[in-house]
Amino acid sequence: MQREALKYLYDILAAAEKVQRFVAGSSEDDYLNDELLQSAVERQFEIIGEAMGKLHKIAPDKAERFVDYKKMIAFRNVLIHGYATIDPMIVWGVVESNLEDVLSQAQAALKAG
Repeated sequence: MQREALKYLYDILAAAEKVQRFVAGSSEDDYLNDELLQSAVERQFEIIGEAMGKLHKIAPDKAERFVDYKKMIAFRNVLIHGYATIDPMIVWGVVESNLEDVLSQAQAALKAG
C-alpha cells in the first residue's frame, strides 16, 4: 500500500481512538452539557471524514473497505459547512452507533495493508 494511503488510514484510526477516549465514561447528558467535549468530538469526526475523502481519491479500494465511507465523508461536510445547525444529539448518535465499526474497520484495513 502506498505511504499516503497508510497515513490516511492511520489518521482515521487515530481520530476514532481519540473520540473513544474523549467520551469514555460520559453519558448522553454529559455530552449534551459539555461544549468542550462536543467540539473535540466534532473535530475528530471532521478529521475522519477529510482523511476518508482523500483516501478515496488516491486508493478507492482501501476506502471502500469501510461500509459507510460515503457517510463518513458526508458527515464531515455537514460538520464543516453546517456548523451553525449541528445537532449534538445526532453527533452523539454517531458515537454510539458507528464509532466501534470505524475503529474495527480502520484496524482491519491497516492490518491488511
